[in-house]
Amino acid sequence: MTEHGEAPQDPAQIRRTALYLTLAQVPAGRVVSYGQLAEMAGLGRAARWVGRTLSQLPADTRLPWHRVLGAGGRISLPAGSPSGDEQRARLRGEGITIRNNRVDIQRHGWRPVEHSG
Repeated sequence: MTEHGEAPQDPAQIRRTALYLTLAQVPAGRVVSYGQLAEMAGLGRAARWVGRTLSQLPADTRLPWHRVLGAGGRISLPAGSPSGDEQRARLRGEGITIRNNRVDIQRHGWRPVEHSG
């Protein structure tokens, strides 16, 4: 137990929490790549880990998993699969254009504002 009474978190749980907190900040109508999300969450070059972890989210998650894309804006989930179709529908519902299985990162990419103090 820590001094605040909660059980210490294992490193994997800490990584997942950092990932989920970062993902929760991606606004509607914006997308990030798996690699960008890993970097923003302080996880380094963990794009594949991010993809695996997001694939294990429960079906009723409120996290915006559909806003995470492959490198260059590529939609990784296959068209015609339930999750792939859901991702495409959610992105279109947020006003994001999909062409040739890609999203225009220049137009729809999320770049959080850097706060310099």
